[in-house]
Amino acid sequence: MQDAFLSAFKALPSFEGGCCLGTWLYRIATNAALMKLRSKKRRKECCIDDLLPRFSEDGHYLEPPAPWDDRADVAAERNETRAFVRNAIDQLPDLYRTVLLLRDIAGMKTEEVAETLGCTPNAVKIRLHRAHQALRTLLDARFRERTT
Repeated sequence: MQDAFLSAFKALPSFEGGCCLGTWLYRIATNAALMKLRSKKRRKECCIDDLLPRFSEDGHYLEPPAPWDDRADVAAERNETRAFVRNAIDQLPDLYRTVLLLRDIAGMKTEEVAETLGCTPNAVKIRLHRAHQALRTLLDARFRERTT
């Protein structure tokens, strides 16, 4: 965060107002975070294809996702579940994790995310959809074991 604030402060005179200040700041923060990740030793990433659901030729799931139970005792396990979900999000490849965080967690609009990442809104939608599918695959094992 300090790097992002420092970068924003230094770049403030060059802000032209062509976009929302929030979008501009998100881009600076995203760049600072990406630079931090690049400076650290890269962790091994899995291919997104391994995390996406598989379908038969007739379009049905090969392994349908199990329904997630929403019992009352689930509330007592919320902290553990949150940690598990955060860990699953961290396992997503950078490209998909960034879109998921900006769109779903930060609440940015699709167009703002596209502008921040320098891609098209359609690319954001595709990446977000794939991130959701991959996240479902990562979370499925945990929630499936609770229902069995």
